[in-house]
Amino acid sequence: MELKLVDSKSMSLSEISVMAKTSPNLSSNLSQLGGFRFSSKLNSCRGESNLKISCSSTANGAYLLKKANNEVENYLYHFNEKNNSNSTFFGGNRKVLDAFDDEYGGIIVDSKRLPENSDDFASSLHFSVSRWKLMGKKGIWLKLPLERSELVPVAVKEGFGYHHAEPGYVMLTYWLPEGPCMLPSNATHQVGVGGFVINDNNEVLVVQERFCDQQSVGLWKIPTGFIHESEEIYSGTVREVKEETGVDTEFIEVVAFRHVHNLAFDKSDLFFVCMLKSLSSQITIDNHEIKAAKWMPLEEFVKQPLIEGDSMFKKIIDICVARLGKKYCGLHPHKLVSKFDGRLSCLYYNVVDDQSINCSIQE
Repeated sequence: MELKLVDSKSMSLSEISVMAKTSPNLSSNLSQLGGFRFSSKLNSCRGESNLKISCSSTANGAYLLKKANNEVENYLYHFNEKNNSNSTFFGGNRKVLDAFDDEYGGIIVDSKRLPENSDDFASSLHFSVSRWKLMGKKGIWLKLPLERSELVPVAVKEGFGYHHAEPGYVMLTYWLPEGPCMLPSNATHQVGVGGFVINDNNEVLVVQERFCDQQSVGLWKIPTGFIHESEEIYSGTVREVKEETGVDTEFIEVVAFRHVHNLAFDKSDLFFVCMLKSLSSQITIDNHEIKAAKWMPLEEFVKQPLIEGDSMFKKIIDICVARLGKKYCGLHPHKLVSKFDGRLSCLYYNVVDDQSINCSIQE
């Protein structure tokens, strides 16, 4: 369906005529024009805020709408009948930015169809914000690619704020309603993993990091790292051990995790300690991150002064040793699909098949 603006030169300033081809969706689509209400038969219509509208059908089956208000702008709406959310709205020489609705009543601007220059962007952005606010929209998500960084100050001047940034873009947001912003905040956590790998000789796979703080110099520790985006805890741990030491492993369980706050960039940190089984023994270190790696007898590893003197380290080792002695049971990933989102995900929980195992650890 296409809606065209009739030549206004032949009309008075108090009337603006809009001609449209008939469509079953016309009434609902036109209701977005400034908050007007239309009758289902389109033989009468009434505008809000004292805006008067008259409607009449034409000989060719189109409808003629007239607004009686000296201060109303010329409006033109182009509808996409397949997807009304992608309709384009014009006001005078200004155009609403290409966008689509999110599931929470907000707007997501199409970052691939932004105006080509800053002036056009500034004009369209200002007009878009006004229209979306009038339509009762909530939050606006504006993703600006790195190559369009010149548009960032334009958006900030309009009232947008930074939400987050990635290597290829910056995300800005604008909360339209009055009151506190209800948009979700940026990610608050980073997720780290550590692999406790032990072989058949009761030796632990340990590393010395090339770059570390002064108190950790000389410390032999388990391989650690951060999981990647969209990576599972269990697969990320196996990958980190492989990258740092060259040793192949099999994930067994999450035996413990730590939660601490205000670390890098004031983010919180989740660190998962995982028990792994070695599948190979040959060590090949990553020279960029690791200074040295080796298999160390468990008893020698535990007796390192820094581990014995640190309550966090000591408790982690105590848990791992208890797991080896079958006096403690960790969490194993189980892949399940939830009806809430229809996605496959991992739920970590404990299943004890052998009732003789005592899944407890003494303080």
